Amino acid sequence: MAADILTTAIQTIRSEAQSVAALTAFINDNFEKTVTAIHQSKGRIIISGIGKSAIIAQKIVATFNSTGTPALFMHAADAIHGDLGMIQREDMVMILSNSGNSPEVKALVPLIKGFGNRLIGMVGNTQSYLAAHADFVINASVVAEACPNNLAPTNSTTAQMVMGDVLAVCLMELKEFTEQDFARYHPGGNIGKRLYLRVEDMYKINPKPCVQLITPVKEVITEISRNRLGCTAVLDEANSLIGIITDGDVRRMLEQHDNISLLQAKDIYSKHPKIIAPQALAIEALNVMKKHDITQLIVVDNNVYAGVLHLHDLLREGII
Repeated sequence: MAADILTTAIQTIRSEAQSVAALTAFINDNFEKTVTAIHQSKGRIIISGIGKSAIIAQKIVATFNSTGTPALFMHAADAIHGDLGMIQREDMVMILSNSGNSPEVKALVPLIKGFGNRLIGMVGNTQSYLAAHADFVINASVVAEACPNNLAPTNSTTAQMVMGDVLAVCLMELKEFTEQDFARYHPGGNIGKRLYLRVEDMYKINPKPCVQLITPVKEVITEISRNRLGCTAVLDEANSLIGIITDGDVRRMLEQHDNISLLQAKDIYSKHPKIIAPQALAIEALNVMKKHDITQLIVVDNNVYAGVLHLHDLLREGII
């Protein structure tokens, strides 16, 4: 029984993967014209479907909206009961339907055409009613479903979702959609924080440990312990940053010296500390920490020591 389950699982994955790979044959001039038409449209794109296709349509709407292409979902069954009112003059409409011949689609298509809106049909049957009446056709055909009875929408809905992603990515390229644009639409959650949260949003709540070159080591240890950042900045007589002392530096000192009473900060500090600007993105700070295998960065603002950013700050904000 277990072997049968594993075999079925692998066959299903392979079947869906093959169906997706076969979609490359449908990326042609017609597809390019469809993408161009959406890009040049002055309105939104209304995406509709029935059954499982309606669920995929909602996913495509969400992807479009988050990547700079305004979109709305309209259920094909609800459309003829009032939801047609959401369609504006300059909007385009895209209907997803594997068969392209469902009663809801046949009822909806002439109404949309009567409004004068351009219609895109994403179909699994290019000889269908929807394909015949659409201004643009996106071919999302599959040879068969992964379902052993070739009935449950599996490969066909996967193909629709992939084609939706392909449309979204192509439109992103045409719009030159950047990380900054993405951040504007995703201000919440960890994705948003990775794209907009900056060092200056985190380090200012931390203490600002510092010592002078001539500070006795015992006071250095106290400064590090009191501020709980695992380090302290080392400043010269003009209060310019010249180095750092970390927990690691203290441990190495204790391993090498039995008597530390005469030692000063200048005897154990590390020159050229890793620094970061307040305006740098939090994700940039994380990458620097990873690259150098460290847990703190000295924040420097216009060549002036401003504070310390700790790995825990990034953890607290969900960057990691």
